Amino acid sequence: MSALELIRIVSRNSPMALAQVERVRSELAALHPHIRTKVVPVVTTGDKWMGDLAQVEGKGAFTKEVDAALLDGSADLAVHCLKDIPCDRPLPVGTTFAAFLKRDDIRDALIHPSGLTLDQLPPGTRIGTSSVRRIAQLAASHPHLECVPFRGNANRRLEKLHAGEVDAALLAVSGLERIGRTDVITEILSTETMMPPIGAGILALQCRQDDAHVIDVVSSLGHPDTHREATAERMLLHVLQGHCNSPIAGYARAERGGDLSLRACVFTPDGKTVLNAHEWAGPLDPATLGTSVAVALLRQGARELIDGIPH
Repeated sequence: MSALELIRIVSRNSPMALAQVERVRSELAALHPHIRTKVVPVVTTGDKWMGDLAQVEGKGAFTKEVDAALLDGSADLAVHCLKDIPCDRPLPVGTTFAAFLKRDDIRDALIHPSGLTLDQLPPGTRIGTSSVRRIAQLAASHPHLECVPFRGNANRRLEKLHAGEVDAALLAVSGLERIGRTDVITEILSTETMMPPIGAGILALQCRQDDAHVIDVVSSLGHPDTHREATAERMLLHVLQGHCNSPIAGYARAERGGDLSLRACVFTPDGKTVLNAHEWAGPLDPATLGTSVAVALLRQGARELIDGIPH
């Protein structure tokens, strides 16, 4: 089998990550039946470390080993959750995004063993989440609830919930869909109740910049509207220079007629301060829209707020 017939796909070794790879393999097989694929699983620093991510390079802890496999030639293509790829620094030199797959659900889900909704949870309920974005929003909207550090892949978090380590948990709807566990969802939270992270629900395909063959093959999997949304969101986060302890949330939306909007918020960790901006692109390209919304937040004091959070 020649190199042109085989694409080696590197990914984190979690059940969800491997399910994401299977989606890519299936879509590739449908469009390019002559191409064969091989999975190259890796265990990342973020998968091994269960403490504060700020102590191990933040979100980059989930991508470092994957990037290394691309750059040393042991893999040809990486599949990432876009939300896990840092925006405060460029992609590793020599790599590029080849495609963004059609976006999945961007919302968060509440899981409660007795079926209570978020508004029904009594004071003192222990909510399992380590997301500063979720913690800040819950502090603002439901201050009577207690957030408990809660890391691990989605399957492991469900096990911890079942074992009683927490009373309820928040997980991404898209992640539960990918591992086939939507049956556990008690309530899907609206984006008004819980604004999603930048890049929510998007799978990104990354490869070496000089690998024209792989770029040509996998770019056919790209979804144009998702590309526009991802570009606007990542430019927003890049301009804000948020770090892994920054409670930043937002999402772009491409309408059927072609219009693109971007809404974003920056919070203090205690949820007491919320900066909010929402703009429509009009004649602006996605990157310019992301910059414009970021500037609107910076004018409200986002720089001081972000820089004032220890990391």
